[in-house]
Amino acid sequence: MFKRIDHIAFTVTDREKSIAFYEKHFGFHQYYEHTVPVPAIEKIVYLKLGDTVLELIHMPDRPQLTGYHFCLESDDFDADYTRLKEAGIAVETEPHPAGARVSRETGWRRVVFRGPDGESIEFRG
Repeated sequence: MFKRIDHIAFTVTDREKSIAFYEKHFGFHQYYEHTVPVPAIEKIVYLKLGDTVLELIHMPDRPQLTGYHFCLESDDFDADYTRLKEAGIAVETEPHPAGARVSRETGWRRVVFRGPDGESIEFRG
């Protein structure tokens, strides 16, 4: 049976800009990059944060993402929110209470920021 999601993938128009964004603001680090035999894709890059893997599919000529997001867990919600806001990253949805799906999430809040290609980046904590 399946155990977990291996990675989350989405397309980006500027590979280097996206790598720098996720490394600087969210603590990811690049650990692998390769080319694929698909004409529209220039490279695929893998970034890691703990056990979380993002796959950035570099497609310079594709339209902006819509209707998509991923969510990270924060161990210091206020500090992370302030740091990202002060860095000038656009806020899509201001902080508000998040429903507790399990008891350890009681009192958590959520916020959604906008990534360099229009991707929505939620975090909770």
